Amino acid sequence: MADFVWPIRVYYEDTDSGGVVYHANYLHFMERARTEWLRDLGFEQDQLNQQYNCIFAVHSMQLNFRCPARFNDEIVVITTVSKVSGASFEFDQKIVRNDELLCDATVKIACLDATRFRAKSIPSFILTEIQGEC
Repeated sequence: MADFVWPIRVYYEDTDSGGVVYHANYLHFMERARTEWLRDLGFEQDQLNQQYNCIFAVHSMQLNFRCPARFNDEIVVITTVSKVSGASFEFDQKIVRNDELLCDATVKIACLDATRFRAKSIPSFILTEIQGEC
C-alpha cells in the first residue's frame, strides 16, 4: 500500500529541558499523521462519528525508539497500512529525519460503534478507498 508522508517541525513545546523530543510526543505525531491520512482519503473523524456512529481507537501498539529528535528538527512521519481486517487496520509508522530512523511502530486501530464502544465492521466506503490506494 502507498506510503502517506506527513512533515513536522519539532517545536520547543515538544521537547524536554534538554531540547530532546519528549517520548510521549512521538505518539502525538503518529496520531496526527493517521488523522491526516484519513483526511487525505476524504474522511473526517467527527463526520464518521456523527453520520455513521463510527470511531477509531488504538487497540495496541509496539513502539521502538531509535534516535532522538531535537528542537527545530524537520522530521516526517511515514504511515503505511500494512493489514486490513473487517474491524481493524494495522499501520506501520516511521518517524525519520532525512534518512535517519528515529522511531518506528506497529499500530493496530479498531473500528468501534461510537455509542457502545464495541467493535464494528469498517464501513465499506472506507475500505473501498483504502483498497484503491493499493
